[in-house]
Amino acid sequence: MGTFIDGRTSQNASTANSISIPITVLNTPQLFGQIGLNTMGITGTPRVLLKGTLSVQLPLALVGITISIVRGTLPTDPLVYSATSTFGLSILAPQVIAFSADDFNPPITPQLVYTAFVSSNLLGTIRVGPESFDGILVGD
Repeated sequence: MGTFIDGRTSQNASTANSISIPITVLNTPQLFGQIGLNTMGITGTPRVLLKGTLSVQLPLALVGITISIVRGTLPTDPLVYSATSTFGLSILAPQVIAFSADDFNPPITPQLVYTAFVSSNLLGTIRVGPESFDGILVGD
């Protein structure tokens, strides 16, 4: 790995069952984390390493939860990562979803902003915590 430039964390909820935020609109991204990385001093090829966790309580039905990360602040900004996890009918306990993503050679601006969203294809999904989103910027 190259030279570490900057790192940030967005910690929306630190512990299990510390929040109760329902996802009220189907298949619509809901923000759960956002970070800005300072690019001053970056040399060589920049890479952004992103990771996080999100916990949801699911309805007793087949449900798909999608995590998406964009470079920017809006769901329509350039997509860096997207994954959908599908959960079955018999899951009663909150589900922890962990993710890891990379943005290789992003365009360098004074600050790179990354935003993490969650969406559900079924009403009754509730964000319960913990929720964390963090990233680091490194260069060659």
